[in-house]
Amino acid sequence: MKAVPVRSRADFRDFLDLPVRLHPRDRYVPLPAPVIAAQRRTAELFIVRDITGRVVGRTSVHRDAAFDTKAGPRQLFGHTEFVDDPAVFAALMDVAGKDTLFGPVALLPNQTGGVITSGFADRGFVDSAWNPSYYPAMYERHGFTRRFEADTWIVDVSGSAAAYPFDDTRLAAEDLVIRHGSRRRLREQLPVLRGMLNASFAQLGYYTEISAAQLAEQTDGLSFLLDEGLLVWLEKAGRPISFVVAVPDISEFLMTVGGRLGVLEQLRLLATRSRYRRDAVLVIKGTVPDEQGRGYLRLLSREVHRHLEAGGYRSLRSTFVERDNAASAAHYRRAGGRPLHGYTFYERAAR
Repeated sequence: MKAVPVRSRADFRDFLDLPVRLHPRDRYVPLPAPVIAAQRRTAELFIVRDITGRVVGRTSVHRDAAFDTKAGPRQLFGHTEFVDDPAVFAALMDVAGKDTLFGPVALLPNQTGGVITSGFADRGFVDSAWNPSYYPAMYERHGFTRRFEADTWIVDVSGSAAAYPFDDTRLAAEDLVIRHGSRRRLREQLPVLRGMLNASFAQLGYYTEISAAQLAEQTDGLSFLLDEGLLVWLEKAGRPISFVVAVPDISEFLMTVGGRLGVLEQLRLLATRSRYRRDAVLVIKGTVPDEQGRGYLRLLSREVHRHLEAGGYRSLRSTFVERDNAASAAHYRRAGGRPLHGYTFYERAAR
């Protein structure tokens, strides 16, 4: 078997269709097709076909200079889906080459990617992975080792705000002001979030600084779905220092449309968006380094969880938290949360 580049519209359609056909529709959440189309400008896409012409595997390969600087030279791969056949997987990895491999990422670990290693009975959600149980074994059979092991989390919303106490007398004493996202002004607010985001995560081994262009691309279309009470940040004496970004969970919609988000699907989502305010996804949260450990995320979490409960949300899922980040894990446990999926990226040494 051999992986071949995606050249035609039919190839690209088959690339998009493979995971939707391969995985249960009630568990796998497709990455929106426009996102993959945009990433195609950076990454080269490949597919493997069986003797009947049916696509049985797919992947992408690319390099990223910032990631190479942070982690050392790595050939990145992503969008990797495959049937349970070692020959298919080997063909996919052959196109990645003999350099040190890292993935799956699309296009970076701080964007989306990864492999779940447990919790296969629980559905995935936006900005997170879902795959069948044979995926981890396949990677490890082919010489890959786990990197940045983590878990996703889920918290029942009812009563959860009480888990985040904060002394409100500190608001005036420390000149603290909570700010909220705005659909109208989101583009103006993105630079504020970007500054806190890059400062908060710079020390993580997988994180590379997000440029203004990357953040604009990642949040494209967010404004019309935004629940303004789920995007909050804290200013101290006018300086932004801590933030929480959560979004309504549109996973069920993406499952229904198979990741297709053309104009008609977007209009349909806009018209029915109230249906998707039963569950939410916490995409990212953080505090700038010199203000960490002072309880500011507790304050913002209380704000978000109060809004979730008032809005009738049932649950909050969180994207992956590394297992050596005990403080973040404790943040969810405090509210009665539990790990949902084991999570990892994979690396293979140069051959």
